[in-house]
Amino acid sequence: MPTLVIHAPPWRARRDGAKDFDMTLESRIGSGYALSKGQRKSLEPGCRVVLLCKTTGRRAEGRLVSLKPTEKTENGLQRYDVRFSSMQEVGYKSERLGRTGVTVY
Repeated sequence: MPTLVIHAPPWRARRDGAKDFDMTLESRIGSGYALSKGQRKSLEPGCRVVLLCKTTGRRAEGRLVSLKPTEKTENGLQRYDVRFSSMQEVGYKSERLGRTGVTVY
């Protein structure tokens, strides 16, 4: 089963008003993450979700509940609100991220 990794850095919260790691963890919703069609097709409820903050070295893991489409990026990628459950903070382990702050493996 695939794993979805999303990044919630504090600089994005300051610059764009996005949720930081703590707010994302508390709300159980990662807002506005861009996924390619191939990434989206591979994900289904129950997949593992990893929430990272590389700046502060924090990591939490849980399970995907749903992906809710929101708007599209300027170059046409669909953005999704990532809803997750059973999220628990664990020891930090870095993950390689794509240019959108997301990876699926």
